[in-house]
Amino acid sequence: MHRQHTVIDSPYGPLTLVATDGTLSGLYMTEQRHRPAEETFGDRDPAPFGPAIDQLEAYFAGALKEFDVPLRLDGTPFQRSVWQQLLDIPYGQTRTYGELAEALGKPAASRAVGLANGKNPISVIVPCHRVIGAGGSLTGYGGGLDRKKRLLVFEGGTGPESESTLF
Repeated sequence: MHRQHTVIDSPYGPLTLVATDGTLSGLYMTEQRHRPAEETFGDRDPAPFGPAIDQLEAYFAGALKEFDVPLRLDGTPFQRSVWQQLLDIPYGQTRTYGELAEALGKPAASRAVGLANGKNPISVIVPCHRVIGAGGSLTGYGGGLDRKKRLLVFEGGTGPESESTLF
């Protein structure tokens, strides 16, 4: 297993992209909860990340709403099923943990869904920020609630002046 990484700037701070055997397997924000140790990221080399970087830049510019870079999602079967559900949440929309649990056929598993969501290794592209608590409340986000709120406002096309009234 060969790992490489690079760091890019974003409106939400530096992002560390990690590839395993040439496929994107991690996208981490600074101070992100469940961020692996730096020494596990491999050599610093931007070579395998061209398409991911291009798509992230287009997303942050407001010109891309759906990513199509190949992903390597390493986790338990349940985690991978939750992360697949995240990929199905359209840009600008949200789902609750309970709705994701229902979609998985496990209506009592909203806490387990929340735990799997928190361990998502590819933030932004696998849009765990689109998951909210019951009643629309902002709840845990590995990158911090401020970033989550900013990403949701960005995707909603709402101006910064209305941020305080969204949640």
